[in-house]
Parts: sequence; C-alpha cells; structure tokens
Amino acid sequence: MLTALSIANIVLIERLDLDFEAGLGVLTGETGAGKSILLDALGLALGMRADSALVRQGTDKAQVTASFTPPAAGTALAALLAENEIGLEAGEPLLIRRMLKADGGSRAFLNDQPCSAALLREVGSHLVEIHGQHDDRGLLAPAGHRALLDAYARADTGAVAAAHAAWRAAEDRLAAARAAISEAERDREWLEHCVAELQALNPQPGEEAELAEARAAMQKGEKIAGDLGTIMEAFDGSDGGPALLRGAARRLDRLAGDHPLLAEALASLDRAIIEADEAETKLNEAARAMEYDPERLEATETRLFELRAMARKHGCQPDELAALVGDLAARLDAIEGGSAGIAKLEAAVAETAAAYTHAATALSDLRAKAATRLDAAVAGELVPLKLDAARFQTAVERLPAERWGADGIDRVEFLIATNPGAPFAPLAKIASGGELSRFILALKVALAEEGGAETIIFDEIDRGVGGAVASAIGERLARLSRGAGRGGNKQLLAVTHSPQVAAKGVSHFIIAKSSEGIVTRTSVHALDEAGRREEIARMLSGAEVTEEARAQAERLLETI
Repeated sequence: MLTALSIANIVLIERLDLDFEAGLGVLTGETGAGKSILLDALGLALGMRADSALVRQGTDKAQVTASFTPPAAGTALAALLAENEIGLEAGEPLLIRRMLKADGGSRAFLNDQPCSAALLREVGSHLVEIHGQHDDRGLLAPAGHRALLDAYARADTGAVAAAHAAWRAAEDRLAAARAAISEAERDREWLEHCVAELQALNPQPGEEAELAEARAAMQKGEKIAGDLGTIMEAFDGSDGGPALLRGAARRLDRLAGDHPLLAEALASLDRAIIEADEAETKLNEAARAMEYDPERLEATETRLFELRAMARKHGCQPDELAALVGDLAARLDAIEGGSAGIAKLEAAVAETAAAYTHAATALSDLRAKAATRLDAAVAGELVPLKLDAARFQTAVERLPAERWGADGIDRVEFLIATNPGAPFAPLAKIASGGELSRFILALKVALAEEGGAETIIFDEIDRGVGGAVASAIGERLARLSRGAGRGGNKQLLAVTHSPQVAAKGVSHFIIAKSSEGIVTRTSVHALDEAGRREEIARMLSGAEVTEEARAQAERLLETI
C-alpha cells in the first residue's frame, strides 16, 4: 500500500509531501489544475519512461520518492526483491526513489540500492494498478485473465503444475533412454569389437607403471652388463680379491702376536674381508635384479606398447582401460535390455499423462463453472454503471494438446459486446474512455480484487456520467476498498470530477494551481471535514458556491 509520496520539481509541482491511508482516497480539483501531473510523478516512481519534459523549468533535476508497506513474506513481490538482493529491514517500508535530470538522464533506487528502470517497472506492477483513459495493462491484458479466473474460482493450480512437471519429466526420461539406445544400436558392432578387444587384453589398474619400471630396469641392466661382469670377476675364484684377503689374514694371524701393529693390521684386514663379502652380496643381488633377458624385455615392451596403443585409441589413460571395459559392456547390456526398459518408461509416461489430463480437466471444468458465476456477477454490476446494453463473457477455450502446460489446458480471456447483437471482442478493442474504466470497475468488484496490487488508481472513471451512475461508481469504489481481496481494507485512489464519487472517500485531496507573476505552481492538500464539504459544494455548483450546494454536499457526505 502507498503510504507516502514526495515530489520535487515535477512540471508545476515545486515541492509536495503527501501521506496516504487505506480505503478510498479521492483527488479533486478544477480542470487543468494538474491532476495528471500527480499521476505522472507516481508513474515515474513506478518505472515509467523518464521524460525530461517532466523536470520543472529552471531546475536541473526532479525527484520522486514513494513509500510502500513492505510485502508479506512468501509473496511474489518479496521473492522478486530477494532475487535481486534488495534488502528489507523488519518493519521498515519499501522505498522507491527516481531521479530525473533535465538532460534526460535518470537513476532509480529501491531501498537506496541502485536498480534498473526495468526492475522498477516489475516491482511497480506488484504495488500499484493504474486504470485510466489510455491504460492497456492490468485487467486489459489477456495474459493475466486465466490467473484472475483461477483466483476467483479458488482453484488449486499447484496440483496441475505438479502433474505437468511429472509428465514432462517422464517424457524426458523416455526420450533420453530412446536416444541412448538408438546411439548404442548405431555403434553396436563397434561396441562388440571394442569389448572383445579389451577383454582379450585384460588391462589392470597400475599395470602400465609396473611394466614401464621393469622395462627401464632391464634396459639399464643391458647397458652395464659388461662392466658388472668385469667387476664380478674380481671377486671370483682363488685369485679373486676376497680369496687373497682371506689367505693374507690366515698368515697374518700367525704373526699377530709378535707385535701390536700386526694385531691392528689383522683387525683391519678382517673388517675388509667382511666389507668385501657384503659388496659381493650386493653385486650379486644387483645382477639378479638387473638381469638382462632379451625375451623377457621384448615381452614386457610388447605388453606395455599394447596398453598404451589401446589407451590412445580410446582417448584415455592406460589405467582407465579397466573401467572402460565395464562402461562399454554396460552399453551393450543396455541394448539387450533396452526394450524392457523402454516399455516401463512408456508406461510411466502414459500414467503421468493420464494423471495430468485428469487434474487439468477437473481444473478446466472448475474454470467453466467459475466463468459462468463471474459473468453473472459482472452483469449485475453493469446496469447500475449505465452499461446495461453491454454483455460480458469469460471465454474458456480448450487448447490443442501441444499447448498444454503447467497452467492447464485452457486459454482464458475476458470479452465484451457493447451493443445488442454485436459480437464479443476483447475489452480494450471496443470500450473507450470512461466506459472502459467502468467495465474495469465492474470486473474489480466482481473479482473482489483477487490477485491484484494493494493500491489501485482510477483516473476519471466517472468521465461523461453523473447522477445515479456517478453514485453507483462511488458506492462500488467504496465497497471495493472496504472488502476487496485478502486481509481487509485495500487502498483505492480515484481522480474524479463527480461530487457523488468524492463524497465516498475516507480521505480527500484537492489539487490546485496558483500563479505568482510568471511562476505557476500546482499544490495538493488534504482536506478536513469542512474543507471536503466546501470542495464538494464547489463541484456541485460551479464557480459560485451556494448554500444550497453546501446543504447538498452535507447530505452526500452523510451517506458515507
């Protein structure tokens, strides 16, 4: 709901601060006083096109700030703000600010966070509906008629949406399975060849690294085999180093007692024999480990190269070949068992399609019944609004199957015929001026404001009518504001020239234009009870307010 509006330097408005409340608020004033300026300023705050002509002459920029009650949690507006990371403090209002420069540039802010004009328009569509002489949004847009009818019917559209999602998911699974099987069938011969080839090769994880290490060791052994043999010869036979050391040790052992140095020499020689034995052992182990066997090297290299060639063929690493065997075998198995799987998926599609059709048909029947009730409700509102020759019809048209969706199987549009015998046509195409606004009012009353914005503005809905029709309009505006929609009172603002409509308001603003020399200003003031009585009397009598007009104004106000 709009709670406050501040305007600075918009056309003839120099500075204006207004507070608003729930219920029906009326705005009156003489023709040309600037009522349209006020609506243009609010439209600017709601994201309408930024026209530099709105900037007051002699100033460099204009600004409009609108304050709204914060949206309730779980509403579409709350979700939209959260999606765009617009913060809302608990208990704080939603503030919209729009700045317009004289050179045409503009900036928009939501709760002091910069935003695009497109986002501002989207947010504004949730906050305010403006129905005027040239309005082509809101109830005139067929795209929203189905949702309005569903709200009027208290329809549970969520069940249909869930059934549609389940149906589409089943179809997607079936299509994916068919595509996979079709692809596998095309590759069947290739798959069979690859699986047989891989199974014959029988690759093992880690095998490639083991073979590469063994091959490298054997290649080194081949290179040092000659040198190693020469070294080993120094350890072999009675002429080898260890044998000579042992002989020397035996002789020295007999002499070691003759001198301390000989004993020390013997000890050193014993250590040398031990080290020589260890060296011989290590040499023998190394020789065995690096033994060069041409046949074994060839076999190792053949296996290694086969693994690497197979990996290149399939575009993977050698260690991934073992898993690849399982994947390709599974694809072959899918071909063999594909028919049974497809049959199950087809059954699931048929089952979910039937469930959707059942739910959507029930919703369609509910819409048709609600459309009949809505047509009757609107018809009951047309006669008092001097639209007794018009007929209203809620067209519920069954869509072709390819256009069924989460919203059901129907297309819904509000149609009217303004003259007896005339064909039905879209509301916006055959109604005009105040007639169009009265049709919208009749719809609003019949729909009880289901699904609409918290604030509704009617711009000169009473144009071209008076007397009983104007009284009927005022009564319906008041009724709509008192009992419309969810949660009690709503906010309606009506720009009016009718005293009968003005008398129904719970708040009353007068728009006036004044001049000082060459400076012209538009001002807006809230009226007290005495001011309201005087303004309504002016609307009744014209230029000169008479006592009779004041008395009549008093009587109109007493009927609130």
